[in-house]
Amino acid sequence: MNLRRKKRLILASTLILGVAAITSLLLYALNTNLNLFYTPSEVVQGKKNTGIKPQIGQRIRIGGMVSEGSLQRDPESLHIQFAVHDATGLEIIVTYDNLLPDLFREGQGIVAQGILIGPNQLEATEVLAKHDENYMPPEVAEAMGKNHQKPQQ
Repeated sequence: MNLRRKKRLILASTLILGVAAITSLLLYALNTNLNLFYTPSEVVQGKKNTGIKPQIGQRIRIGGMVSEGSLQRDPESLHIQFAVHDATGLEIIVTYDNLLPDLFREGQGIVAQGILIGPNQLEATEVLAKHDENYMPPEVAEAMGKNHQKPQQ
């Protein structure tokens, strides 16, 4: 009877350790691949309800309007820098080393995905611009406090 009880204990312990290892690996994978959406004010001040700010080195998406007069292009490379702001006026500097979408311009809504490299600086790996004058990404529209409706037919 003692040997049988010992085998059950070993089996139960192995099962519990296996489930714990799988759960921790799954949570780690989800955490490292999670892209959270922030507005410029949420990056600087933290989320409204929780006060949680993104950490430097974290992969995030940021949305807002491209600030007028902030676009700076390097004439010898694809390096571009611009500022993105929201309704509060707080700005995040975005750097990008690729071609911008054709519809990208100052004063328009964008979403940039990348890594936060400073308290108010994002190194973007992807920049998305709105595709026509009636569309704005839902997260950007909500962050900017605008109520965009579909055009009536």
